Amino acid sequence: MALSTGQIVQEFGYDDDVDLDLRDAIEDAIGEELEDEDCQEIVDAVIMWWRDEDGDLTDALVDTLTTLTAGGPIWLLLPKAGRDGHVTPGEVQEAAGTAGLRVMSTVSLAADWTGTRLASRQ
Repeated sequence: MALSTGQIVQEFGYDDDVDLDLRDAIEDAIGEELEDEDCQEIVDAVIMWWRDEDGDLTDALVDTLTTLTAGGPIWLLLPKAGRDGHVTPGEVQEAAGTAGLRVMSTVSLAADWTGTRLASRQ
């Protein structure tokens, strides 16, 4: 995920189904706890847990840009195919494009979660 010590990372979409080992690994990498959705300071990166039933993905992506530093990555964490709440790559591509973002890469990050790195088009 290319996160490093000292970075401020804001987390959206936390729920009881998130992968706690992945969260711990992210916090270990940055040396701090993740900031919650109410954080108002400028952050270096965003992780967003997202499930199909969570609402409008485009709106949620736009909301993450409010406190994200220019050029900072958004890691969209999605349930893998076959899992409850799975979101198709086409849906991600469409929502990202509408929000002014582009899909950079997708990787398996945990047993049940895939991470898609999004970046601004600038």
